[in-house]
Amino acid sequence: MQIAIASDHGGWNLKAELIEYYKNKGIELQDMGTYSSDSCDYPDIAETLCQAILNKKAEKGILVCGTGIGISIAANRHKGIRAAVLYDDDVARLAREHNDANIAVFGGRTMKKEDVFRRMDIFLKTDFLGDRHLRRIQKLDK
Repeated sequence: MQIAIASDHGGWNLKAELIEYYKNKGIELQDMGTYSSDSCDYPDIAETLCQAILNKKAEKGILVCGTGIGISIAANRHKGIRAAVLYDDDVARLAREHNDANIAVFGGRTMKKEDVFRRMDIFLKTDFLGDRHLRRIQKLDK
């Protein structure tokens, strides 16, 4: 599975931690920026990662900003993108089961890395249930 990751300056440290965590599990994340802690704009970062998913260069994505809120709003403006802020373990599972989320979003300044790692693992191992949920998510892109 191809997984892309990107962050603004507020999520840069957590992004680096996620890259290292998955590298140690034998999974390489495609780093799509930012590449320093210098201030940058989260809509630009979200755009880059969303285009990778929409153009099938990645199946799933991870976005990180200071809180996860701004970058998730930017990502969800794209048809075909379903970005979910994974603020607890149940949400990590339900974002996949019920919403077929294709981007996990985290707050680099508001979440502990251990919680983020666990929630991302849940997100990746959970399948979409389809059925009545498919009908609902199809309405999102009309």
